[in-house]
Amino acid sequence: MTMQRLCQQSTLGLVSCALAIFSLPASGDEDAPVYNYPTQARVEYVNECIAKHEDSLANMYQCSCTIDRIANVLNYDEFVNAITFARYSGLPGEGGGIFRDSDQARATAKRFRELETQAQRECGLIKS
Repeated sequence: MTMQRLCQQSTLGLVSCALAIFSLPASGDEDAPVYNYPTQARVEYVNECIAKHEDSLANMYQCSCTIDRIANVLNYDEFVNAITFARYSGLPGEGGGIFRDSDQARATAKRFRELETQAQRECGLIKS
């Protein structure tokens, strides 16, 4: 019996219909990451990821999966902080010291790199 017919039959059907509709997961939400990042940040990450991995659009799904996995662990502010330290930890000179010299900077960069590597493995971007 279709959902439409069930809803039209009776008051009991109406209650059943309402319960059935509200108990269904929202489309696509069951796999949504815990933290929501701005679209621009996701697109930038995916584009950079594709460029790093053979510059192939075939990697788009794996790179998208990777940022979703990261978004399950880090909120957006933590992500921005961690990726900044990871990117600039190799910056030479005095200006780069803030990104590499403190224990917190090294720990933040290391945590992000480990998280990213694990996510890339889980998404099939890096072969074990």
